[in-house]
Amino acid sequence: MSAEIINLRMARKQKQRQDKDKTAEDNRRKYGRSKAEREAARKRREDLESHVDGHKLEPGDAPGDDADS
Repeated sequence: MSAEIINLRMARKQKQRQDKDKTAEDNRRKYGRSKAEREAARKRREDLESHVDGHKLEPGDAPGDDADS
């Protein structure tokens, strides 16, 4: 009867690493976004920024300022 001798500290650390990896994988599935979703969000953000930038008033362009008169 020969039993395999194991180092309990190393076995405990390996189990912790496996648990951590499983948790990370579960979180990637639960919270991760696909590449298409990230690209769509980036495009929408850029479109909104350009829309807002297009409506900014320059100094002297305020309503009621008649620079032409």
